[in-house]
Amino acid sequence: MVLGIESSCDETGAGIVSGGRLLAHVVASSMDEHARFGGVVPEIAARAHLQAFNPVVRQALDQAGLRLSDIDAVAVTTGPGLSGALQVGLAGAKTLAYAAGVPLYGVHHLAGHVAADTLEHGPLPNPCMVLIVSGGHTSLLFVRDLVRDPIVHLGDTVDDAAGECFDKVARVFGLPYPGGPAIDRAARGGNGCAVAFPRPLTRPGDAPYAFSFSGLKTAAARWAEQHRIAGEEIPLADGAASLQEAVADVLTRKALAACKEYGVRTLVVVGGVAANSRVRELAEERCAAAGVELRVPPLTLCTDNGAMIAAVGDLLVRAGAAPAQLDMSIDPSAPLEYAALHPAARKTPSAPSDHSAASRGVRDGTVRREPVFSKAAARVSSALSS
Repeated sequence: MVLGIESSCDETGAGIVSGGRLLAHVVASSMDEHARFGGVVPEIAARAHLQAFNPVVRQALDQAGLRLSDIDAVAVTTGPGLSGALQVGLAGAKTLAYAAGVPLYGVHHLAGHVAADTLEHGPLPNPCMVLIVSGGHTSLLFVRDLVRDPIVHLGDTVDDAAGECFDKVARVFGLPYPGGPAIDRAARGGNGCAVAFPRPLTRPGDAPYAFSFSGLKTAAARWAEQHRIAGEEIPLADGAASLQEAVADVLTRKALAACKEYGVRTLVVVGGVAANSRVRELAEERCAAAGVELRVPPLTLCTDNGAMIAAVGDLLVRAGAAPAQLDMSIDPSAPLEYAALHPAARKTPSAPSDHSAASRGVRDGTVRREPVFSKAAARVSSALSS
């Protein structure tokens, strides 16, 4: 039984996985608190995690019919993400692991997105091609064994990710945050061929598997501006449909080209933008035409959640991977190299003052140090067990 904790951005997630089977999946989002700012405010996100952490964990345990003492390991996102938000999740996960007396595993957030698919479709084929499309990341990966082998990046975004493009264009179009779902809704009934938006990095000589959506964002903004200058109403449905057609075209075109070049017969599409209806539809069409199996998680597992982190933790435990130490830290900008991510805590040595009796006692052993998490762990264990 692995309890997974996710807190890298604005969702506080807890999930429980055992032997590849999903037992609990609970998410609390602070998205509504950020909407009026048009994006995520790190301090608000961190405070929301503090408030939601215990209730989300308790609800996950209740959903699975378990107590904290039934958990065999705890997995937690250690990067990338917002620093304060990651710290809240890590501190809570450390406390839970200490209280339960179980090992702790640090997990790379993007590896969690990849593992989310296993909760719906079973073990990943070896090898497989993975397209990660989210608010801050767009990557094309060649994956063998997710938790044993290094993850090979064939291409990444060089500027704006697909999700960032949706968010920024949505604001220009006068649509609410988050932009991805808003664009998807606005595109219903629109003509995806109405506006000839560019397909970035698809010309001969361009990096074949790199992504760039900054130019597409600018083109959409200028298109909207031209209508406003002319005193015309923006044809919103056509603009939104044409934007997501351009994004879906670039994503699927590059992913299928990579499958062909590397002889891979399975494409896995994960991340928040994998919930976009046109991305899913075009991926299905093109994979069917190419004879490539398409795997996409259900919508509830596309966005950030603790279940996907528990899925990686479950795989790490079954692979016999070494757990982390309780002094593990975070890495807000960690590149995706391996599924496990155990950043070392920074050492800040400081010599105690010779004038402090307490300091002298620590040095000579006459003053007893309390375990780092003993008091907090006792409180959390009591709260979750009652």
